[in-house]
Amino acid sequence: MAEPNEPSPRRFPAVLRQRAASFGYAFRGVGAALRTEIHLWFHAAATVVVVALGLCFGLARWEWAAVALAVGAVWCAELVNTAIEAVVNLVSPDYHPLAGRAKDVAAGAVLVMALAALVVGLLIFGPRVWALLGP
Repeated sequence: MAEPNEPSPRRFPAVLRQRAASFGYAFRGVGAALRTEIHLWFHAAATVVVVALGLCFGLARWEWAAVALAVGAVWCAELVNTAIEAVVNLVSPDYHPLAGRAKDVAAGAVLVMALAALVVGLLIFGPRVWALLGP
């Protein structure tokens, strides 16, 4: 007989199913955002360009890490912004100054992260592109 503190044999597969479902919901959320948010298409295109440039220039491991973190942070900021906008629209369908401020601040977070990612890109890719364009 199983000890009282041990999970039952049936519980473990249920936990795995719940975790798998959580990933499914997350992917569904990213897909929904991609279908409805034009800004994510811009970020997707920028991601493709950055990865292609990284492959062409043969980035070092630490450079890939910096690029991956920058790209991931921009995507996260955009997804959180999209979620905040959806919740604000739900709770405040009519105009309200605080709803507008919440949306503006969330959009500002995306802008700040995108500018930081641009700086990372300039530091990593700038010298390489400059060397290609130089005499």
